[in-house]
Amino acid sequence: MKYGFSKMTDYSFEQAIEKVAEELKKEGFGVLTTIDVKDTLKKKIDVDFKNYTILGACNPKLAHSGLQLEEELGLLLPCNVIVYEKSGKTVVSVFDPIIMTMFIENPEMKSIAEEVKNKLKRVLEAV
Repeated sequence: MKYGFSKMTDYSFEQAIEKVAEELKKEGFGVLTTIDVKDTLKKKIDVDFKNYTILGACNPKLAHSGLQLEEELGLLLPCNVIVYEKSGKTVVSVFDPIIMTMFIENPEMKSIAEEVKNKLKRVLEAV
């Protein structure tokens, strides 16, 4: 199952993270969490891993709308965006929120998921 959208970019790893955060802001998202997977794995289990960061992004207006429809939606929030290095390039991937509608049996969620998907795809296109 494909559950996201990805793009290779010529930005450095650090530049890509900055650019993603900037583009998310333009679409009404804030970055609530930043998880440095490389650092975390080194500290917790002493393994070396490539540069890999998970950004937890949230659009408060859309999250509020979704939570009003589905109280348990918080289990699937925030929207994750990942930035990592692969074959000398930087990859940016965004979660496809339409996947959530496969688990949530509320047809009203589809329009919110579509709006989030469109915003995240614009972020990805701009990186």
